[in-house]
Amino acid sequence: MSVRLAVEQPEGFAFTPANLEWAKTQIKKYPEGRQASAVLSLLWRAQEQIGGWLPEPALRYIADMLDMAYIRVYELVTFYTMFNLVPVGRYYVQVCGTTPCMLGGAEDIKDACRKHIGEKDHVSDDGMFSWTEVECLGACVNAPMAQINKYYYEDLTPKNFESILKRLRAGEDVEPGPQDGRQTSAPAGGPNTLTDPALYANDPSGPEPGSAGTTVMASEAKRPASKHEKGPR
Repeated sequence: MSVRLAVEQPEGFAFTPANLEWAKTQIKKYPEGRQASAVLSLLWRAQEQIGGWLPEPALRYIADMLDMAYIRVYELVTFYTMFNLVPVGRYYVQVCGTTPCMLGGAEDIKDACRKHIGEKDHVSDDGMFSWTEVECLGACVNAPMAQINKYYYEDLTPKNFESILKRLRAGEDVEPGPQDGRQTSAPAGGPNTLTDPALYANDPSGPEPGSAGTTVMASEAKRPASKHEKGPR
């Protein structure tokens, strides 16, 4: 993420009619005088509309819409790493470089990025990709991993990661999630606990499958008597 505005800027910005209606709906969620609370939502929608980054005219447009000082909006977009102030590729790759991913091979994933995309924080010549290194994305058990646009791609190796990039460049859909065939964050070799089928046999003492059991009315519920209910009245 760059904290400096891009050198080349468009002349202006405006929400599409659909996004403008959406923005007005978000603003109405907050009391009069508190419209600025919608700023993050509007900035995110503007970034999506433009294609992954926020030009300076978009910042002023949203600040005016929310009656905010321009500097307050600039402060937000330079604080939150979710916002990009320079253009990114059609596929924006964020490679986790924190300890679990680093130990799992993140350096090899970054090398693959340099090989197939180019240097960090630069858009590839064809405009398809750009990449950067980020802090923990919260998928440590599936390390190493990377986020591409909105989706997580986990259990990466140089081979399967290069395949992902090639397929995306060719216009193919790539299933997100673990890339080694395992189920979400289950053990790589498959389940190894609670595997005895007997554990899941029907319990005859319980309700029928799909039943919530016998309905107990409030008047029938057993509860300790309050101090006002104890002893003779």
